[in-house]
Amino acid sequence: MSVNVTVLGAGVAGLAVAHELSGRGASVRLVDPAGAPGPAACSWWAGGMLAPFCEGATAEEPVVRLGQEAAGWWRAAGVEVTAAGTLVVVLGRDSAEIARFARRTSGHDRLDRAGIAALEPDLADRFGHALHFPGEAHIAPRAALATLVDALRCRGVRICDAPDTPLEGTVIDCRGLAARDSLAGLRGVRGEMAILRMPDLALRRTVRLLHPRFPLYIVPRGDGVYMLGATQIETAGRGPATLRSVVELLNAAYALHPAFAEAEVLEIGADARPAFADNLPRIVRKDGRIHVNGLFRHGFLLAPALARMTAELVLEGKIPELCT
Repeated sequence: MSVNVTVLGAGVAGLAVAHELSGRGASVRLVDPAGAPGPAACSWWAGGMLAPFCEGATAEEPVVRLGQEAAGWWRAAGVEVTAAGTLVVVLGRDSAEIARFARRTSGHDRLDRAGIAALEPDLADRFGHALHFPGEAHIAPRAALATLVDALRCRGVRICDAPDTPLEGTVIDCRGLAARDSLAGLRGVRGEMAILRMPDLALRRTVRLLHPRFPLYIVPRGDGVYMLGATQIETAGRGPATLRSVVELLNAAYALHPAFAEAEVLEIGADARPAFADNLPRIVRKDGRIHVNGLFRHGFLLAPALARMTAELVLEGKIPELCT
C-alpha cells in the first residue's frame, strides 16, 4: 500500500525529500506558496559546492561523512556534477592559514607552483603552494533545482502554491526559516553572493581563498561565469546585500586574480539560511510533523543524506542519527 506524504517547502530540502520518497514509491504532494524555486528561496543563492572535506575545517564530523553521499546522489538524480575537486590557496602574507586548514581537514594533496599550474594555469603565477581536494565537486544550484522539479513532474508530483491546501498523510515540514513558528532555536545566518562574467579567466574547479577576515570561494558556472561567496552574518535579515559586503567580496575576488577587476557584475544577492546552535541539521518529530531543517550553509551538500534518512524514517521506521 502506498504511503501518502505532504512535503511543505520547495527549496533544496523539500525537493530532495520529495524526490527520494517518490522514487521509493510514496505518493507525494509538494506544497509551497511561492511555487517553484526562485529568488525568494535561499537555495537560489547557494554556491552548489559539494565539498565535505573542506567543510571539515569548521564543521562537525557528520557534515564530512554524510556530505560524501552528495555527488553520487545528485548525479543519480540527473544533475550535471563537475568532479574536478577544490583548490585552496592563500596569499603570501597569510601563509599560516593554509597550514592550519590542512591540519583541520583530510582528503587533500599539497601542491607547489607546478602542481597549481597543471590544474589551474591562470593561477600559477599568483600562488606558490596550495591544497587540492580531488574528491570534491560542484553543481549549478539553479539547474539542479530545475532538474528535481522536472523529475518530480514526470512522476506526477507538482508544486501546489495554494496557501489553503489541505495537508494529507504524513506531513514533512521543510520550510526553512519559516518554521521558526514551530522549532525553537532555529536561527538565520545570512549569506551574500555575486555572479560575475569574466571570459578571459578560465577556472575549472571551485577555488577557496583563505583569509583570516574575509575568506572567499569562487565556483565556475561555465562560459566565463563565476559565483562568488564569502559572507556569513548572524542575522535572519533577508534584504539586499550591503555596500560594505559587496565591496569586500569584490576586493577578495580581485586579490585572487586582478582580472576580476574587469568582470561584468551579473547579479548580487543575499538571503538567510536556517541553522541550529551547533550548525548541524535536524530531523525533528514534533506536533504531528516531521521537520527537516537547519541545513545551514550545507544545503546542497547535506540535503541528499537528510532526504535518505527521512525516507527511511517514513517508509521503514528507521530512526535517523540526526533525529530528535
